[in-house]
Amino acid sequence: MTLAEQCGLTALLERKVRFTCERIKSGAANPSPKLSTLIAGMCAGADSIDDLDIVRCGGMKTLFDSVYAPSTIGTLLREFTFGHARQLDGVLGEHLGALCERVPLLPGAHERAYIDIDSLLRPVYGHAKQGASYGHTKIAGKQILRKGLSPLVTTLSTDHGAPVITGARLRAGKTNSGKGAASMIAAAVATARGAGVSGQILVRGDSAYGTSTVAAAARRAGARFSLVLNKTTTVAAAIESIPENAWTPVSYPGAVRDPDTGVWISDAEVAEIGYTAFSSTETPITARLIVRRVKDARYPDALFPVWRYHPFFTDSGEPIDAADITHRRHAIIETVFSDLIDGPLAHMPSGHFAANSAWILCAAIAHNLLRAAGVLAGGTHAVARGATLRRTIVNVAARLARPQRRPILHLPTHWPWTDQWLALWRNTIGYSPPAATPA
Repeated sequence: MTLAEQCGLTALLERKVRFTCERIKSGAANPSPKLSTLIAGMCAGADSIDDLDIVRCGGMKTLFDSVYAPSTIGTLLREFTFGHARQLDGVLGEHLGALCERVPLLPGAHERAYIDIDSLLRPVYGHAKQGASYGHTKIAGKQILRKGLSPLVTTLSTDHGAPVITGARLRAGKTNSGKGAASMIAAAVATARGAGVSGQILVRGDSAYGTSTVAAAARRAGARFSLVLNKTTTVAAAIESIPENAWTPVSYPGAVRDPDTGVWISDAEVAEIGYTAFSSTETPITARLIVRRVKDARYPDALFPVWRYHPFFTDSGEPIDAADITHRRHAIIETVFSDLIDGPLAHMPSGHFAANSAWILCAAIAHNLLRAAGVLAGGTHAVARGATLRRTIVNVAARLARPQRRPILHLPTHWPWTDQWLALWRNTIGYSPPAATPA
């Protein structure tokens, strides 16, 4: 939380999150310290409103000021509306920019960065959750209908940096995955530029986002795109027109190099062809249709190979094999989802839709804070999962003593991650901004 304060979190919350028509006036008072308490609890592993008591247990109230009870925070969350959630979304974007100035969160951002967009369905139970409805999700490779709420999330990453969250928007469970994606992409690109990304930005998404609105939004924002296309009749015809000698084997699980020629011996091949997509809309786009075909494992002994085709549409200038690998790395967003599900999004805590919207945005701020703390701790913590960071450098048992009325924390003697914890401490508590240079 010291790191959060150094990046102006409290000031941003005070400036941006304001209530004018409160149902309970005392409930909406002092939103900044209450939301800070909520974010601190999420960093420590809270996944429900009651769990926020973790920041008041033991000697925590002695060390920290302005720690609020879970019931008080729950009352504040119920005061949120859609507009207040948008205010909190602005805090997320600006605070990420401040974090990137303070911590090298995005190494290599001057060359290239990636914005990934995807949605997930968080299950809920009972009839009290506003907005809960049945939507499609995939479990063990099978599509099923499940009742829940569907957050839409955008992340920002580089070739050498783990992803951080640039935006999160809660939607009803039955909402189409691509709804609102264009505006989210535009906001994500603006946030990326504000976070110091000066290189090329590539927007990646699956078939739900392979639409004219998303591609056009990426181009208007000055980014390139790599989007999966649904296999329509025109896409299928384009794939059929690719000559057989155009297919090139690529690196894929199980692939090996031919020792004589150096060519991949693989069950996957790629080829490309020029293609004009979205021709029925007002914004047709001509770019590269890259197709990866993989041998169908259901027919291992077929006389002739049986292929499954996976097309994606991109305007990047990478060679075909590199473009395929870059596109497949879109799956990095799933690591963010697993972190959120293993942490604050284990539950949707409130029956109020806007309260859950605020909860998700606070979870995104906490995720970015943990990622920054991991970078400052150094080593493998820079790309570690949120659960690992909480276990090794956040939830560390300590004994509080007060010799000569000075608070001193006695930490475990043989803690395996002592060096990383001390590195984080020195980079935050021992951090001070450089002295101003006289004019």
